[in-house]
Amino acid sequence: MDLSTSTADSATQQRKKSYAKIWLGSHLFAWLKMLAHNRFDVGVRRLPRIAGMTLVILLGSLSHGLQSLIWSRRIRETEIKQAPLFIIGHWRSGTTWLHELLALDERFTYPTTYVCFNPNRFLLTERFDMYWLGFLFKALLPEKRPFDNMAMGWDRPQEDEFALCNLGLPSPYQKIAFPNRNPYPEYFDLEQLPPQERQRWKDGFLMFLKKLTVRDPKRILLKSPTHTYRIKLLLELFPDAQFVHIVRDPYTLFLSTVHLWKSLYEAQGLQEPNFEGLEDYVFENFLHMFEKLEEARPLLAPSRFHELHYEALVQDPIGQLRILYEKLELGDFERMLPKLQQYLKETNDYRTNRYQLTPELKETITRRWGKIIERYGYADTAYSPIPKNDAA
Repeated sequence: MDLSTSTADSATQQRKKSYAKIWLGSHLFAWLKMLAHNRFDVGVRRLPRIAGMTLVILLGSLSHGLQSLIWSRRIRETEIKQAPLFIIGHWRSGTTWLHELLALDERFTYPTTYVCFNPNRFLLTERFDMYWLGFLFKALLPEKRPFDNMAMGWDRPQEDEFALCNLGLPSPYQKIAFPNRNPYPEYFDLEQLPPQERQRWKDGFLMFLKKLTVRDPKRILLKSPTHTYRIKLLLELFPDAQFVHIVRDPYTLFLSTVHLWKSLYEAQGLQEPNFEGLEDYVFENFLHMFEKLEEARPLLAPSRFHELHYEALVQDPIGQLRILYEKLELGDFERMLPKLQQYLKETNDYRTNRYQLTPELKETITRRWGKIIERYGYADTAYSPIPKNDAA
């Protein structure tokens, strides 16, 4: 398939530069377990990187044990008094941008990049690392994400699935480290797992959310595309949870998702990626995700589930968020409006990657995703990416 782009390919060299690795904040046991589960199937040219990461993880594990010693009792006794608000949707559908917009509301707390990359020690080390070693940590993180040039920062909202990986919970995101394998596909929805494995995941997830609550006792705002598969499981944990689902033109979505995985595999992989079967991986995961979403939809009252289109959010972010606040009864929207207006002003010059869609690929996407394309009203829409926020 021709997945060439006019601007996305220009980021190839940036992807290959030194870049903070997701796994550096992992516990040593979780790191070794991930390597072992994937049969140590690493690339020879990546061995120096792996050796350096193992040393850093080994040294970091000392602080992990100290955090557990100091905070474990308080974490165990902490109650999550308000059910989280989950932002769900496919990769590259606008979930990150929506996460950043809602995180402007000071009534929410959320996992930051620092928290998700260091979930075993952030209660102990965050203040020191960010205030005293801030210059060093800033150098470890690029100013922009390598796959879409969206701003990055240790204090910006981040996807909690990365935290679960570093906590040692099985996750399909291990494919980022091992792109030529397919680790833990059963952990997308967790429905086929033995009861004890499901409970272990639930306990680990809850423990992470308790840590977030200890850090900042507000309502938790989470976003992860993987949670779109898990709505039924999440409702077992939080019967009153609310969900915001964002959708985007599937033609753009396919191209952008393939570009995302290629970028992450190159920047974060412990193997040399061959990209074999990547397009089918994207096609099948999209169908699986929406199958699980539709199964869960009847379980959610209108006041607990809201759906919006990325394109509408781009055209009128204030209006769309106002509707969201009304539908989910989130409280006074005007309270966060000044921050929202300032954020939109500061990011107004952002532009998306531009992709070339061949007629053959368009036909394939239409054939394989046709029902979902029609379900969300994209059947009669010409392929025309809107030059605005391409954040996922």
